[in-house]
Amino acid sequence: MSFAPSFSALDIHGVIFDLDGLLLDSERVALATVAAAAAEMGIAWPPEVGLAMVGLNSKDGQHVIRRHLGEDFPVDQLYEHFGRIYEARIASAAIPLMQGVTELFDVLDTLALGRVVATSTRRSRAEPKLAAAGLIERVHGMVCGDEVSRGKPAPDIFLKAAERLGVPVANCLVLEDSNAGVRGALAAGARVVMVPDLLIPADDVRAAGVPLARSLHDLAAFLTGRAA
Repeated sequence: MSFAPSFSALDIHGVIFDLDGLLLDSERVALATVAAAAAEMGIAWPPEVGLAMVGLNSKDGQHVIRRHLGEDFPVDQLYEHFGRIYEARIASAAIPLMQGVTELFDVLDTLALGRVVATSTRRSRAEPKLAAAGLIERVHGMVCGDEVSRGKPAPDIFLKAAERLGVPVANCLVLEDSNAGVRGALAAGARVVMVPDLLIPADDVRAAGVPLARSLHDLAAFLTGRAA
């Protein structure tokens, strides 16, 4: 898979990052944690339900669970138990960086390009994740899932992130691993690249011609004008 976006690096005046599955290798940790929490509670947890929640905020994730598993599924209890286990793992710095994060941030520093995180995760959980990973001092702001009225795939979080950057959304590069995030970035009018992790690009994402990168190394090379 070659990385060849239709836009120029000169079009990019700021970068908007997703968090889970893009900067942090946290989606696998979260999916394993929710499966472990369900097992401890003695309830069935189909893996495909977890995958269907990737990229969504907590509220929309609850809708997915109920749609798949029924209105009587103990969603609140599962979320509470999951949260206790997951936050302990965050605190222990058990979530590694994705490939290319440090290289890309170094390039952004050299180019003096601003960067904001736009994550479906609520702030009380997202900030500790960034801090534990040593990234919180390297971003210039965050917009979190509990700070917008509509989550991804609505464009709200990306519009707010562009406003926080002080950059027109059309000159923002959004980096996303989820189809929901890509759809939201497209709806906002941003330049968007998908860096797939657990999910493959959906048919509509491919039809939209969204560039696909193998890792953030490709973005570092692109922004410095080097061939990947």
